[in-house]
Amino acid sequence: SFTDPAVSMDLLRAVLQPSINEEIRGVFNKYMKFFQKAAMNVRDNVGEEVDPEQLIQETCRSCLEQAKLLFSDGKKVVPRLPHEQAAPKRARQMDEELNRRGSPVPKKRKGRPPGQSLLNDRGVSGMAAWKLKVSEPVRRDGPKWDPSRLTETTTFVLGSRANKALGMGGTRGRLYIKHPHLFKYAADPQDKHWLAEQQHMRATGGKMAYLLIEEDIRDLAASDDYR
Repeated sequence: SFTDPAVSMDLLRAVLQPSINEEIRGVFNKYMKFFQKAAMNVRDNVGEEVDPEQLIQETCRSCLEQAKLLFSDGKKVVPRLPHEQAAPKRARQMDEELNRRGSPVPKKRKGRPPGQSLLNDRGVSGMAAWKLKVSEPVRRDGPKWDPSRLTETTTFVLGSRANKALGMGGTRGRLYIKHPHLFKYAADPQDKHWLAEQQHMRATGGKMAYLLIEEDIRDLAASDDYR
């Protein structure tokens, strides 16, 4: 009964969302053992004030934000459709109703994939109430994200090189976790192809590659934490 294509697609999404959420949870359960071990290791190294469950949830949300790039049109932020700013009442009601009673889509009965029983392992009792928050946007604010900083003379450095320069080469991505305020640009396939052709990096396949502002990394290198 709707003629708006976006509204029609959103109604279909609302029908399928519970089934999609269940499959996404299964994917995260498969990799949860890695997140759990890493979070416990962080607490052992840093101190008891670290909340492993919070670290795990933040990591999972970060995974979901990175997954958005699979459906990006090349821009840094996945644009929201106009109708999502004020979702139709019927779509919202359908979301609530389907979440209460489950998806009408038949579930495939297959063997449990590796890692499905991980939530029963020791140390994850607090994860029973864990829920995916797919709508939380990545924060891109602060002075490091001021567009006026970028000019034709701005120089950049690969995130992997910056990570090694600051002594964190053994932990991929640690720089982004420790300094989330830094400006970073996610290279798309065309960018990575050019960087590989210019011998700035090796072909990475599906791995993420970030470019950071060289000035920011030099400032960090000169700080007391890294001097």
